[in-house]
Amino acid sequence: MTTARPGTGIAADQRESSADPTAPRLLLLVPARTYRAAAFLAAAARMGAGIVIGSDGAIPLGGHPVVHVSPDDPAGTADRIMALGGPFDAVVAADTPMLPLAAVLAGRMGLPHNSVEAVIAAADKSLQRRRWAAGGVAQPRFRIVPAGVPEEFPRLAAETGFPCVVKAASLSASQGVLRADDPAAAVTAAHRIRRILAAAGRPAHEPLLVEEYVPGPELSIDGLLTDADLAVTAVFDKPRTPDGPTFEETMLITPSRLPAPVLAAAVATAGQAARALGLTRGPIHAELRIDERAGQARPVMLELAARSIGGLCSRALRFGGGMSLEELVLANALGRPTPRQQTTRPAGVLMLPVPHHGVLRALEGRDDAKAVPGITGLTLTIPIGQRVQPLPDGDRYLGFLFAEGDTCEQIEEALGAAHQQLRVVIQ
Repeated sequence: MTTARPGTGIAADQRESSADPTAPRLLLLVPARTYRAAAFLAAAARMGAGIVIGSDGAIPLGGHPVVHVSPDDPAGTADRIMALGGPFDAVVAADTPMLPLAAVLAGRMGLPHNSVEAVIAAADKSLQRRRWAAGGVAQPRFRIVPAGVPEEFPRLAAETGFPCVVKAASLSASQGVLRADDPAAAVTAAHRIRRILAAAGRPAHEPLLVEEYVPGPELSIDGLLTDADLAVTAVFDKPRTPDGPTFEETMLITPSRLPAPVLAAAVATAGQAARALGLTRGPIHAELRIDERAGQARPVMLELAARSIGGLCSRALRFGGGMSLEELVLANALGRPTPRQQTTRPAGVLMLPVPHHGVLRALEGRDDAKAVPGITGLTLTIPIGQRVQPLPDGDRYLGFLFAEGDTCEQIEEALGAAHQQLRVVIQ
């Protein structure tokens, strides 16, 4: 395992990380806990880029030079990075916790970047809602409930209408998100989410978000911003999305089967939402629902992150010349042109949910699942013997199933059939 080496001189290490002295140099900021480091490192290697890692923990990084960074001390970290030398051609955050620090560092280096305020707004669901309201972005009715007024919660929840969705403002991956069908359920959900926030180490004063439940098809849009212009890289349908009380991710299938006018409206809404947050460059991952209650299909924003799709889901995507999504993200950061459309045939991924609390003892039936026609991969991401908990309390999936096929219907069927072959053993 490579450990962080605070204060070491890394200019020489930078030269060693790329055989070509003219190759671009990237500072990749990697949180200690992420699925995504390996994919970004592989992308940089394929591009021939020199890499220096900034991390807040000890993680296996394949011999790349590492410097310690602290997301909680962006000014001090910036001083330390600038003193170590460079130059760098781009600063890229591998995952959400590093986004504000990446903005600070890129600003200090004179590189194009999103503002710190924009990436903070993208990571805070209550700030998102306020900025979208000010920008006229289509979204559910909502109320922001301060921590100190629990007696007001039933009234504020009722103002959005029932059913409603109660959310933690700062968590992601469907953690701390619950549906409530009446005032009593809303209060119960709020108390449970408060416990989840405390366990996650979030501040006690953090507000909760309560919003209108929007029925209808759900989709996600991935894209890259250049001067606030959104180029779509992938649109995933999300069949079998739960209606509540929890909203764990299940199945993602691309390309979308929604009608072209609906997709165009959804893409336009996602671009408007990104601009309303102040984002101008880099990857975004937007979640929307198609509200069909008024007799017409109206895209409604649920959430937007200033990063590409999470987990291992990007493995389902390939672009021109076999490029990965991470290669596109790095190329975008370097100001290079990028392919705009996925080139592989229809593909999908299924996130394996944690069925209940306990210690993971086995995932049986893996060979049978991988033998299902159309299945291209199965990755377990939680080690056997580790304690697990389901959403909305937990924040991880057991693993990921991948499939390709001639049609989206084939992929949905293959992923469902493979999932049925798996038996999760938890004590």
